[in-house]
Amino acid sequence: AKSVELRNTSVVKRIEPDGTREQVARVILEGGPTTTLELANKLEITPAGIRRHLDSLVVDGVLAARKPHQTSSKIRGRGRPSKVFAMTDLGREKFEHSYDDLAVAALKFMAAKGDATLVTLFAQSRAEDIERRALPKLLGKSSLKTKMDTLVAFLTKEGYAATVTSNEMGAEICQHHCPIAHVAAQFPELCEAETAAVSKLLGTHVQRLATIAHGDGVCTTFVPNNKNLQLTAKGEKS
Repeated sequence: AKSVELRNTSVVKRIEPDGTREQVARVILEGGPTTTLELANKLEITPAGIRRHLDSLVVDGVLAARKPHQTSSKIRGRGRPSKVFAMTDLGREKFEHSYDDLAVAALKFMAAKGDATLVTLFAQSRAEDIERRALPKLLGKSSLKTKMDTLVAFLTKEGYAATVTSNEMGAEICQHHCPIAHVAAQFPELCEAETAAVSKLLGTHVQRLATIAHGDGVCTTFVPNNKNLQLTAKGEKS
């Protein structure tokens, strides 16, 4: 049987625990793009102290400074908008990724056996586990908006740093971190099964637009607008 060729991956030095510097990077990894002031408040450190660590992380390529989106709440108020700091692809690679060594070894073994269904079954089993643990939290949620908010909270606790935004066409669930990105890069079946799980949990069709495993900045799942999608503008009552 034909074996699956796996691309070579370079060895990347991990971010080791290094006091405040590691904490700053992890807050951004798990919470998404953040301003200096927000970091200072979260970590209870002076803005000057935070800037020193941010500058170091930017120099190392772990973080990138950029202008905030015009709709972001971070830029409200007087004066020039504060720039936000976001995790780079290199920064993500320097953090530990769950399951990497064991999962890749196991999946390579399955693929080498020439039975592609084993990999698919493994991916489905993992997705079913996500469904099983997330479903109780979604039970009783009537609107799709509430289901998405609940699912995003669940995914964030699972290490995906998830958020949801809406537009006229529907909504986008963004996962700013993927605990298994290195594994999924070699075995896309994991992403496909995960997307199917999200669809089942929300009870509606969804479409995966981007994945960290394939080199995109975030994993983005589009939830199209329908009669059950009751998204409200920020500041309005649900």
